[in-house]
Amino acid sequence: MSKAGKTKKTGTAPKRRGRAEPGQGNNKTRTRLPGDPGKREMIERMIRVDHAGEYGAVRIYEGQLSVLKGSENGPLIEHMADQERRHLEAFNTLVPERRVRPTALLRAWRLAGFAWGAGTAMLGEEAAMACTGAVEEVIDEHYAGQVAALDADMGPDGEELELRDTLEEFRLDEVDHMQTGFEHGAEDAPGYEVLTGLIKSGSRLAIWLSTRI
Repeated sequence: MSKAGKTKKTGTAPKRRGRAEPGQGNNKTRTRLPGDPGKREMIERMIRVDHAGEYGAVRIYEGQLSVLKGSENGPLIEHMADQERRHLEAFNTLVPERRVRPTALLRAWRLAGFAWGAGTAMLGEEAAMACTGAVEEVIDEHYAGQVAALDADMGPDGEELELRDTLEEFRLDEVDHMQTGFEHGAEDAPGYEVLTGLIKSGSRLAIWLSTRI
């Protein structure tokens, strides 16, 4: 992926997961426990939360660009925002195709995402990159879990293989964004540990809520 602005490498970025091939690490189908959602509900939850997440990601980058568009890292942020818009377009298609109810929290994520992006950008470019790194670390974990769940439920006919491969493709984009954040000064942000801890906790809460509401 293209890089813009000053590059600063650190040694503590989360380890990048490689591309997961269909069925990798799964030797048997998943056994559902009492209370677990059925496969159809599981897929609907995945699409609902991922639609919300990509919408929130677009709004975070738009918030950052409202402050940093003319900065050294402005083109880099715009590039990542364009990738998130492409992800969102895919889920904008999947939601009506699969007759999935979008989360009722989209309006909240519209405001919160923009405020989150603009707020961290106001603290400086390093804080904006710390926000990117923290959010995308959580999303990498989230997409990896979904891909593993689909692999475990994959039948011999390859049902949901297209969705599974789409999620894996998007996960790899998010990993690139995470790495970019670390390579462009994320850990130099003021109060890095506290800031990223709050962002990760907020991201995980948003995922939990958007899956269910």
